[in-house]
Amino acid sequence: MKSKTTGVLSALLAVVTATGTSACAAGKTETAGSAGGCDTSKGTLVVGVIAPMSGKLSAIGLGIRNSVQLAVDQANAACAVKGYQLAMDAQDDEANPDKGAAAAQRFADDPNVVGVVGSYNSGVARAIQPKIAAAKLLLISPGNTDPVLSRGADFATAPKRQYGNYFRVVGTDDLQGPFNARYMVQKEGKKKLAIITDGKAVGESSATEFAKEAERLGAQIVIREKVNENDSDFSSVLTKVKTLNPEAIFVGSEYHVAGPLSKQARDLGLNVPVSGTDGLFDPQFIALGGKDGDVATSVGAPIDKLDSGKAFVDAYKKKGFSDGYGGFGAFAFDAANVIVASAGKVTASGGWNGGLEQRAELIKQVQEYRTDSGANGTIGFDQYGDSVNKMFTVYKVTSGAWKDVLSDQFEAK
Repeated sequence: MKSKTTGVLSALLAVVTATGTSACAAGKTETAGSAGGCDTSKGTLVVGVIAPMSGKLSAIGLGIRNSVQLAVDQANAACAVKGYQLAMDAQDDEANPDKGAAAAQRFADDPNVVGVVGSYNSGVARAIQPKIAAAKLLLISPGNTDPVLSRGADFATAPKRQYGNYFRVVGTDDLQGPFNARYMVQKEGKKKLAIITDGKAVGESSATEFAKEAERLGAQIVIREKVNENDSDFSSVLTKVKTLNPEAIFVGSEYHVAGPLSKQARDLGLNVPVSGTDGLFDPQFIALGGKDGDVATSVGAPIDKLDSGKAFVDAYKKKGFSDGYGGFGAFAFDAANVIVASAGKVTASGGWNGGLEQRAELIKQVQEYRTDSGANGTIGFDQYGDSVNKMFTVYKVTSGAWKDVLSDQFEAK
């Protein structure tokens, strides 16, 4: 029978623990404090987190970590997993595939870990997946967008699920890239486009999908160049791009590259909008040089346009975290609540021993999970483990802040 969990998240959202929880250090396991009178006699179960909590992407990773902590706190206050106390163990992968894989292996070897929220980076996920497949450790990503992770290298023509224990709560590049292109070409009227990527797989993938759709719509890709994600001076590439007079620049990277690149383009007299996908959608993009008129598409609807999203934001703020929830905190919150609700079902008839059979049952529960009241609206998974929520939003920098200008479900054409 298909599991219906529409009431679980709203129940969890309604209860926030009175005791504050400080942001945990990477590698430290934190419980929610008092279990509020719940029966925790069977012990502690762990929700793992793998995310970049230091380095250039820390604004995203810290928001992911804190949002999972919020979900764990709420679950404990609601006695969501009967007989157990929940704890979070957050591991900093530094956006490094080797470190992410090592953290995942440690979680896989720990029978008390019921599931992992992570990773953010698709490149890290590629290293993690084969490490934990045999252990059947549940992995739900709040940020991976590379379609290869779920449907394989031939995702467009011969999709095949890669790992049964892998899920994600965000849309993929083969949807978001074209969504971005449709906005830039059809709404902004940009017909001559430049592309700059950082060479990473996810940046290349999003740029390729953007280019295919832009050309289908009659636009021209006048140049495609690469920079290094660790570069700080983009003048040589931008000087080359400027000679071709593009009307916009699509950047296949994240805010730490795209923000400075936008500023340097303007300083060179190339005052055209920079556009990109969800890796740009963070306040840090603007802080690092993003200008009015720049565009980012991101997964889901604007968080403040959904009642469940507003509830998440309010609860997050009440916790007093020193870091914002960022562009992916709400997705991490949803992913954690999927793990909690599914673990509650598995443990209801006999507890948890962490064996392969129970982990397989947990995966089955996640596959059947469905709710329309997640912080980002609908949460559910298709036969590949991809999100069934195909909503995307266009944001534009307006008066020095991101403003949503268009939200819609993606439809292939």
